[in-house]
Amino acid sequence: MGTEVKNTETLLSLRKFHISEDYGFILPEPLTDLPVHYKPWMDIARNVPELISSHSLRLRIHDMPLLETHLLQTHRELRFARLALSMMTMGYIWQEGERETVKVLPRNLSVPLCEVSRRLGLPPILIHADSVLANWKKTDPDGNLELLLTLPGGESVRGFFLVTLMVELAAVPGLKSFLDVINGVHYNDVAMVTKALDVVGQAIDSMKQALKLMHEHVDPSIFYGILRIYLSGWKDNPSMPEGLVYEGVHEKPMEFSGGSAAQSSILHCFDELLGVQHEGNSGAFLRRMRDYMPPSHKRFIEDISRRPSLRNFVLQQEDVRLTHTFEQCVARLVDFRNCHINIVTRYITIPASRAKQLRANKQDSVDELDAIRKAPTALEERGTGGSGIMIFLKTVRDETKDIYISQCTNGSQVMPDAPMTAIQKAASELTIERK
Repeated sequence: MGTEVKNTETLLSLRKFHISEDYGFILPEPLTDLPVHYKPWMDIARNVPELISSHSLRLRIHDMPLLETHLLQTHRELRFARLALSMMTMGYIWQEGERETVKVLPRNLSVPLCEVSRRLGLPPILIHADSVLANWKKTDPDGNLELLLTLPGGESVRGFFLVTLMVELAAVPGLKSFLDVINGVHYNDVAMVTKALDVVGQAIDSMKQALKLMHEHVDPSIFYGILRIYLSGWKDNPSMPEGLVYEGVHEKPMEFSGGSAAQSSILHCFDELLGVQHEGNSGAFLRRMRDYMPPSHKRFIEDISRRPSLRNFVLQQEDVRLTHTFEQCVARLVDFRNCHINIVTRYITIPASRAKQLRANKQDSVDELDAIRKAPTALEERGTGGSGIMIFLKTVRDETKDIYISQCTNGSQVMPDAPMTAIQKAASELTIERK
């Protein structure tokens, strides 16, 4: 196939699934405001942290008018409205922590949230597609980034969402190469597949480098003690065992999982491309998380899964360079998941252990440990999406190792970090402005 034909197919294929050539799964240029009719929403949504701090968010929402959603016409309007409504929802539910939750979401919030969510094909709760993919703007020509809306936790919340955005951005070159991998397998073109897989591997490494920025921009005690609860859902959460009633929409309580990295389409795509098989509880959880993605992105993952097996193609070709490049993609994906495990250890496992110790000793904590001591106990062993987090992450990592072709590789031989060209380019265009 000629280069022009391949590029055209790539462009059309990504557009078919509402995936941007420049931003991948990230929503390009999100809106920063809604029509004036929705000013009552925005007045509250832009001040959620302050209203929670003053214990007045629930009161403000009770006084909020019930607004019709028919004036929201475009996809970007719907996405920004969903971001605002779901941010308000998380603040309303968790304003007083895990011991004073509510059982009913008032109709002036639940009705528009559910209507907008239905139109987008998404569950009525804050998810990765809201807080990360549709919650950013450039603040100046240099490409510095800022959030559109935020939650309690100050700079650490800002860092958490924007670093996660940078991971998504770092994946874009690899995502664009998927179609060359798929086309190369179809046309039995070893050179095309090898070249494209090399780009995929570098993208995974760039994602790891971006993920490491979490250490620089997020305080573990703030993340664990303040932010996490506002990302939590009402499924598999002991704090809300009966779920939540969406007044005016559903008479019976409903259960939805909170925000989770498993709701990012990126790693699902890499798994399907490389042939990683997730079974048992981990597989069931990951499949369920696909219902928390924009429907077109979920369809893209399913489209990849139906394609001829890349791993079988590599085995059949018995080409040394192709096999090596495939193995390096797997190794880098394992390395990325090890990095994720390390971050979860620092930001969840260690603070959870410290919180238990502080409560057991009933000792007064210094200021920087106060947030940890007050952290919700229901989340100590679980992720905000409801999974048993460390067992889940290690299982997913080990299942990734299972697809190595050369048994002697067994996950220990990872190439040195790839040149930082991709992430440096991304960082030069979109960066987290220091304050």
